[in-house]
Amino acid sequence: MNPRALLVPAVICLLVASCAGLPRQGAAPSLYSLSPKSSYPGDAPLVESQIALALPETSRALDTDRIAMRPSPHEYRYYKDVRWTGNLPVMLQTLLLESFENSGKTPAVGREASVLRADYLLLADIREFQADDFGPQRPRANVRIAFKIVRQPQARILDAASFAAEVPAGSGVDGVITAFDQALGSVLKQGVDWSVRRIAADAAR
Repeated sequence: MNPRALLVPAVICLLVASCAGLPRQGAAPSLYSLSPKSSYPGDAPLVESQIALALPETSRALDTDRIAMRPSPHEYRYYKDVRWTGNLPVMLQTLLLESFENSGKTPAVGREASVLRADYLLLADIREFQADDFGPQRPRANVRIAFKIVRQPQARILDAASFAAEVPAGSGVDGVITAFDQALGSVLKQGVDWSVRRIAADAAR
């Protein structure tokens, strides 16, 4: 037998084996973003102090770009084929920064990494950020964020507060995202307004 005749089957086998190891091309996940808050009470004071926003912290279950849901109080799952536009803490830091800027009351606010000398540091801890699909009202977007204001350079906690909102979701993923947008909007509005007033009062002293 001609030795060259054995080469063709061998090459085909190698190609098949190598292709079997390649990842399959699937549909890209749908990406969703949320809106910063843009409307605030008109009587909020102007804050001229430098404010730095730390990267928010959260649990391992929420530290992801996947959109979380709970089918029961103690179990986390994730919606299939959908993602946030970025990792949740990073996305929230951006939305929080834009919300402060939209208030028109904090001209000197930025991310912690970009503020050279901060008078105040705002810490945020994402406690809830999932769609709860259990209980009588299901599903619903559940958002709860705890804030701490730290006076610098003393590194002393000035005040702390937690803000939460739950919004019933409509049908499908779009209904869930709309509910998240409304719930987060309520939390951002409360958190930014509270921060501005507490920092302004402390700076005035």
